[in-house]
Amino acid sequence: MPIPRSILTKGDLPDLELTVVSGRWPDDISGYFLISTSDQRSNPIHAFFGDGILVRLSLTPDAGGRFAWRPRVIDSPSVRLRRMRPELFQAGPVGTNSPFGAVNAANTAPLPWGDRLFATWDAGRPIEVDPATLAFVAEVGHRDDWAPVLDAPVLPSILSTAHPVIDPERGCLWSVTRDPLTGVLSVVRYDGSGRRVRRWPVEGALFPQATHTITQTRDWLVLADTAYKVDFDEVLGSGDRKVANNPDGPLVLVRKSRLEETPSGEAVQGEVFRIAPEVNHFYAAYDDSGGVRVLLEHTPGVDIGMYLREDDLDAFGRPVDPALRGMYCHGMSPAVTTVMEFDPVGGRITEVARLRDPERYWQAELSAIDWSFEGQLAPTRHHLLFQGFHPEAVSQRVLRNYGERIDRSLFPGEQTPAVLASLERDSLKPLSEWAWGLDDYPTSPAFVPRAPGANGRSRYAGAAPGGHEGYLVVIVHNDRRFRVELFDASDVSKGPIAVLAPPLGVVAPFMIHAAWMPTALPHDPSVERLRFADDLDDRLTQLDPDLQEVVREVAADR
Repeated sequence: MPIPRSILTKGDLPDLELTVVSGRWPDDISGYFLISTSDQRSNPIHAFFGDGILVRLSLTPDAGGRFAWRPRVIDSPSVRLRRMRPELFQAGPVGTNSPFGAVNAANTAPLPWGDRLFATWDAGRPIEVDPATLAFVAEVGHRDDWAPVLDAPVLPSILSTAHPVIDPERGCLWSVTRDPLTGVLSVVRYDGSGRRVRRWPVEGALFPQATHTITQTRDWLVLADTAYKVDFDEVLGSGDRKVANNPDGPLVLVRKSRLEETPSGEAVQGEVFRIAPEVNHFYAAYDDSGGVRVLLEHTPGVDIGMYLREDDLDAFGRPVDPALRGMYCHGMSPAVTTVMEFDPVGGRITEVARLRDPERYWQAELSAIDWSFEGQLAPTRHHLLFQGFHPEAVSQRVLRNYGERIDRSLFPGEQTPAVLASLERDSLKPLSEWAWGLDDYPTSPAFVPRAPGANGRSRYAGAAPGGHEGYLVVIVHNDRRFRVELFDASDVSKGPIAVLAPPLGVVAPFMIHAAWMPTALPHDPSVERLRFADDLDDRLTQLDPDLQEVVREVAADR
């Protein structure tokens, strides 16, 4: 069976009450499962560039045994401006632009921080939302602090990361911003309140592609050039996408104490390494007393910048189904996952472990780990969802761009199933796994600790932190209806121990990243935050008077 044709549905996203349709829902799971997705109703050319939607699923049933599924479009200033003047917004291959500037889609990942919740994207500032209502609260930091790539009267173009990290000991958010023309990268720090952020350019390396992920240890930020390359000819509308992602790239360690000792705006030196193959997501163990150890999910042959068109032919020369228009091109090579140790003093890289299995593991799509402080200190298990080989989502155009870098002899004869694998953290030894049917398309897993906060643990940690004791929540797309499957994190090979679902026929658009948080409390209005009006200045006069008035109306309501 093919990729679900409902995967890019443009239908309304109503509130739903999910019910248990299989198994028994455990009593010791609590909190909220959060998922980010891209609103296909905003008509993006690339499916990943629609307006941001956050979904919150209660993991505790109401008195009638129903689980509340609540999707909300994030009503950011850019979304409100679009609603008021939709004819001025034009979707392109890398986002949506307007006379006001670029839309901050905030559609990729939910980021909990204590009782606070943020939504993130690679091309915009993090956006804070109210956990109880999912309404927009504020963007993080004044736009000028982020050194926009392209300034604009109202909505600047800022390249950041979809995966900032929360520092559990410094109580801050670490992010980045990058100039695609020069490759210069800067570290950004937000201390949780105020209207400003601090920024330090990093010397020693240029990042030619993207910074989809950053990670951290106790003493170091780990930054890597990630596999998404902009084709400027494509952006300017002068031709098809011709670029291919770089097969390798720089990885830089930046000492946190060096940032703290350096005034904002001044450059800091990074320790530079080079890694291959190309990488997208990566996760460090927080305890670096024995070395900086990072698990890297490499993405050879995955080009999320290349999207499917109606006139495309797939990997085997068949016409691509128009229902998949806008979906990114899927993996052309088997997945590679490594654990590497970086020595910032000696400049050495030691490969600790490597996992590559062309028979079972294609396209390392999404991960679930224990994000508690205790779990990051001593991770035990890494849960990785391999999407499988999907020839109908591999276009001949993308194969031409990559040429001899793709070994087509490794292609399975047809689609292979998605697999959820639980890996031993440092050895990458598969401990258990579960494969879905070919008509299922799982995505967005999250780890949920069992009985969090027990025995003096932090609120996000269970009694046995690390990722092996708790549950995994996974969204599964299917044209009959979507499902929410619950796995025992200690042994996913048992299959789902319980399944939630809406009525038959109810489908959902592609879910991107997920997270878990223990509470969904209203935001604290006493915390000082940036107001939309704080971003407005004389640059507003670049707009026609009627558009200035639209901006002021949105600002007055923020």
